[in-house]
Order: sequence, then C-alpha cells, then structure tokens
Amino acid sequence: MGIAVVVGGGCSGVLATRELLRTGWQVVMVDPGARPGRGLAYGTAAPWHLLNSPAAAMSADPDQPEDFLRWCRVRDPRTAPGAFVPRTWYGDYLTEVLREADRTAQGRLTMQRGRVARVFEPSAAGGPLTVLLGDDVVIPADRVVLALGHPAPSAPARLDPALTRSGGYVADPWRPGALENLPDGPILLIGTGLTAVDVALSLSRAGRRELTAVSRHGLLPQPHRPAPVPGADASSASGTQAAASAVPGPGAVAAAQAATLAALGELTAAGSLATMVRTLRALAERTGDWRAVLDALRPHWDALWRSLPEPEQRRFLRHLARYWEVHRHRMAPAVADEIDGLRERGELRIQAAELCGLLPGAEGVRVVLRERHGGAITTTGYAAVVNCTGPGRLVESDPLVRALVAEGMARPGPYGLGLDTDPHGALLRRDGSAHPALWTLGPTRRGVLWETTAAPEIRAQARALAQAPAGAVGRDLAPVAECVES
Repeated sequence: MGIAVVVGGGCSGVLATRELLRTGWQVVMVDPGARPGRGLAYGTAAPWHLLNSPAAAMSADPDQPEDFLRWCRVRDPRTAPGAFVPRTWYGDYLTEVLREADRTAQGRLTMQRGRVARVFEPSAAGGPLTVLLGDDVVIPADRVVLALGHPAPSAPARLDPALTRSGGYVADPWRPGALENLPDGPILLIGTGLTAVDVALSLSRAGRRELTAVSRHGLLPQPHRPAPVPGADASSASGTQAAASAVPGPGAVAAAQAATLAALGELTAAGSLATMVRTLRALAERTGDWRAVLDALRPHWDALWRSLPEPEQRRFLRHLARYWEVHRHRMAPAVADEIDGLRERGELRIQAAELCGLLPGAEGVRVVLRERHGGAITTTGYAAVVNCTGPGRLVESDPLVRALVAEGMARPGPYGLGLDTDPHGALLRRDGSAHPALWTLGPTRRGVLWETTAAPEIRAQARALAQAPAGAVGRDLAPVAECVES
C-alpha cells in the first residue's frame, strides 16, 4: 500500500490510523503529545467532564457498535447503553484502540512526536510527498491524512491586545493549568456552549461562586433525555426523578423516529430552509419528542445540508445555526442538573448580549456589552475573562493549513469553516481538482459536511478514506455501511 502519514493523534487520528493499518498501509502518526489518543477533548478533561453522547454511540469500530460499551463494562459492569461516562474514559479507550491496532499491524505503525511544518509536492510525477516536521525530520509519504481535530479558539474581535499579556484573560481554557491561579473575584465566560459548561463546572469545583456566561443568544445546550426511572410516579417525584419518570418509553421513541424517517423525502425535497424548519417543527409537535426527531435524522443531516441551495445554507448559518447546535449537541443529564443547581444558587448567571469591548481595568478586565433585549450598553469589571467560544477558524489558526492553502495544495471550504474536499475526503486544490495524496476527516470537513465532528461520523469517514484505492479521487465509491446510534 505504501506509507501514510497521519497528522494528529486525537480521536480522528486514532480512527484513521486504525483503518489504514487494517487495509495494509504502513502508518506514521505525528503528534506533539506524549499520549496519543487524547487530543483536545480527552487529554485535558477532568473527571466531572462527561461525554456528550451515550456510551453505546461511541465505538471506534463500525463493525462493532457496542465495542466502547463493552470496554466501559470492564471498568463498571453497571454501565448502561445510555450512560454518559467521563471523557477521560474515552481517552483511555482510544489509547487502547491504538495499542491494539499496533499489536495486530506487526511493526507497520511508527509514532513520531512533533509537529508537521510543511508538506511538499513530489519532485517527479508519481513520487511521494515530503513531510517536514518542525525539528527538521523528513518523512516520505504516499498519502497524508490531516486528522487535525477542532481548531483553536479565535480571539474576540474587540479584545485589547494589552489584555493578552495580563493574567486576567484566558485565551484557551484547555491549555494545561489555564484555570489555575485566576485572580479572586467575578469571572466572565465568553460563550454559553459546551465549552462554557465544562469551564463553569471546573471553576465551581475550585470554589468560584461568581460566574457569568455571555453570548449573543444566551442559550445553553439542551439536556439529553434522562434515563427512565422504572415505577416512578411523576406526580410525587421531583427534580431529575420527575423528569425521568416522564421520559417517553422505547416504544414511543421508536414511533417518533419512524414518523421522522417517513418524512425524510419531504425534508430532502424542501428546497428552502423555511419549509424544512416548518416540517421539523410539525414532526416535533406531532410526535411530542424533538430529541427523537433529531436523532432519527442524524445519519441524514449531510444529505439535508447538501439539498439546500447556497443562499439557504448561508441563511441557516446566520439565523439558525446556534439554535440547531443547542438542540443537537446536548449536555449529559447529570451535567445539566449541576448547571441548573449553579444557576438556582446564583453562582452562575447566563446573559444574552453582544461583546463590544475587552479592556484592561482597575478591577482586572473592563467588559463592554450591548444587551440583546433593549440594546442597553453596560460596562462591568471582572477579575478574569475566559474565552469559551469553542473552535475557531481552521485556516486562520493552523500554520500547516495556512501553508497548504498558500501553496495551492488545498483551499478553504464553504463559508470558511474547514477545508474543501471531494465527497470522499480528498483535499481540493486551489484549481478545484482533487489531490490524490492529501486527505482529511472529521471537523476539518465542516462546511462541505455538516455532521462531521462526532465519533460515529468520523469512524465512517476513516473507513471510507482507508478503503479508497489509488486513483479513486473523483470517482464515486460505494458508501461504507455504518450503524449510527443516537
């Protein structure tokens, strides 16, 4: 098969490496970390940071959807398919997946610690690419797979550069030790998504009791459906128990999902965002279970995304993307309960406002906000500000990607969300032709695809990428059979 260089050792890198080894490639995985398999999501997670998907959905193996669930039950036999386990568990699991792939590959996997600085085209037609690492190590490669994961957060547009040199602004909350030794006093979190939720939990456990999270819409992620409580009486229960006792049973969920799939043709033919949204709302109202509706459509989101004309996709990004995200990317029930508790005790406040300025101030950081409702402009002092806006723009934040784009070996994808690819994951050059030796998967394909950041989608992309024979670029390939569980 030849030599494949996988750039990145997180979830995308492990899944790509596993599949490439299965199909006979010799693989060199390049990652700066000492513990491949961890990546951003699982390398710095605390024990109270839980997966945002149930254990039954997180297998690394498309052929064995319950592989991760079985692995969890070795640690805790009580783990249910719908359990939300610590993210650190998944990091351990990916490390074991990579170790097992190495064992069965019989010497075809090489781990190279470092960062890829450049990728050069072959000097002669048909020759290998040249991969140059930051420490001047050179690796020839017949195929390079960019498994870059999520890009680093972007800096707020209104950030005073002087603030970045102070201890009161945290640019990346996932940097080891980033949340330690923050000044005493109130803390502002920029963002109200899953990153902000994790940061709020960590700061709360560190004894911080004055937290505010701000975003334009002021929307927190919705909670996942809690597990049903057998025999519970909703009329006499309270809190989580009451919510769980009112959860639709498996039969009701299956019926809602069946009704949703029956409407798939109507959704695909909608042609406009307004028609699609009306159909989805009608399904949610008729079935009484919006979660079941969204989960049933998960394997079909990319087809629905591609069915929308470009102006409708732009309208979605401008007006509806945030509402979609908080319903699609949900909190584990236990996490939602904890966040509710922080808010009820007044330890966490959610604010809907536009960030207009971040400046050094006497209190630490002076924050200027424009309220979403009413438009009032306020200036408030905080001891510290933490950037929780989540992934930034890949082309802006990754030096390797910038170099590939500058040299015409790749080009930005639709709406600047990732890189442009053909339907199978081969990068598109500046002239629109598919590169035969440069491939990618996972979050890097966002924009071309919409549902491309979670394990079920990445494992399917990894298999398709590994099975694509030389010369397959631009040709239609048979889809990889995949079992996606919500």
